[in-house]
Amino acid sequence: MVELLSLFLNSVFAGNILLAYFLGMCSFVAVSKNIETAVGLGFAVIFVLTVTTPINWLIFHGLLAPGALAWAGLPDVDLSFLKLIIFISVIAAMVQAIEIIIDRFSAALYAGLGIFLPLIAVNCAILGGSLFMVERNMTFIESVVFGFGAGVGWMLAIVAMAAARIKLRYADLPSGLEGFAITMIVTGLMAMAFMLFSGITM
Repeated sequence: MVELLSLFLNSVFAGNILLAYFLGMCSFVAVSKNIETAVGLGFAVIFVLTVTTPINWLIFHGLLAPGALAWAGLPDVDLSFLKLIIFISVIAAMVQAIEIIIDRFSAALYAGLGIFLPLIAVNCAILGGSLFMVERNMTFIESVVFGFGAGVGWMLAIVAMAAARIKLRYADLPSGLEGFAITMIVTGLMAMAFMLFSGITM
């Protein structure tokens, strides 16, 4: 239990998939102009990561990993080279499902997210969650915790950035730092702040 809690906290803070690995930066920069939209996209990312990471774990260990098809009498078959295609297909299906749900229950949020909602399907943070799960040889439970923690960390980062950008609208910035430049500077400062949690042990 302590290991799972440690994994969760690490994926939210020190190992934040956005601020430590800079995955998912495109939608992070584009959607972090408004807190409500950032929260909506954050919840969408949490849902997609929490669902797709364990599903991809099951697919990888049940069908794609070396020796995974031993139950079918094919112990020497290795289909791991298909993991990118399969993982992306699963992610696209989950994003399509959440797009339909948001369109049905919150037309305003759907309009606010715009093109960036379907772009979750190609958000490298989502695919990165599944690839990290394979690379780090996680168990099924660990993949669930990691997927959820990575989503929470991504949401925390984008909501914090949205709050900072609202404050920056009223800041007297030098002429060369408006817009994208100050966003990248604040992102770097946030990344350093999150790295302070790396010294915490449980």
